[in-house]
Amino acid sequence: MAEVKSIELRELWRRYSEDGDRAARDRLVLAYSPMVKYVAGKVASGLPRHVDQADLISYGLLGLGAAVERFDPSRETKFESFALQRIRGSIFDELRSQDWVPRSVRAKAKAIERVTRKLEAEFHRAPTDGEVAEALDTSVDAFREDLSKIANSQMIALDEPWTLHDSSGDQVSLIETLEDPLAQDPSGALDDSERRDRVAEAVALLPEREKLVVALYYYENLTLREIGEVLGVTESRISQLHTKAMIGLRGVLTEA
Repeated sequence: MAEVKSIELRELWRRYSEDGDRAARDRLVLAYSPMVKYVAGKVASGLPRHVDQADLISYGLLGLGAAVERFDPSRETKFESFALQRIRGSIFDELRSQDWVPRSVRAKAKAIERVTRKLEAEFHRAPTDGEVAEALDTSVDAFREDLSKIANSQMIALDEPWTLHDSSGDQVSLIETLEDPLAQDPSGALDDSERRDRVAEAVALLPEREKLVVALYYYENLTLREIGEVLGVTESRISQLHTKAMIGLRGVLTEA
């Protein structure tokens, strides 16, 4: 069955890439549409409840359609890897355009990031919740509450490009560093490897608990609730740890 489907997909790609067959294009979008539902579900898990997952799916379908139109089947890159970033990007672009994240939350996220980077430079390690809270002149409970609020806008932490202030000036997001062993892109393999190395080094600097959350969430595809069950803490606490890890990674990757 899978082999038959693979043959059908190859034929659809041929018809669309060589003949511009719009019917083939639409059938390709339909065939890969389960990817959109999966991505929308992952994104929705970190957004406020009032954000309708059906809306996220519609935004993602636009990205999927664009991915089909831009994909070159003659290259050795796997379409799923190519499309994933476009689907997520389309969803996040639309959410950002709505600017639903309160300015106060954005301001707190920037303040926490700034203080975290300062403390990392001072201590040569990731600061604890208590150390960050003290530097912000607030309590640990208030700091963690802020992390929970920021977690609702975690799209800016995961998918926003982070400029690496080194000789390359590259931009990289964490999702771009997840390796797909089935995908090959000879022309970009070296650059991708260097970017993954930079992020891997940044992840290695995180406290063990935050490092584990990152690994379980992005590499093992566990939900925040499932990670909470593994670690024996609440989903809310995992969300806080995830947000603090993203802020820490941003600080390491963007420091001069």
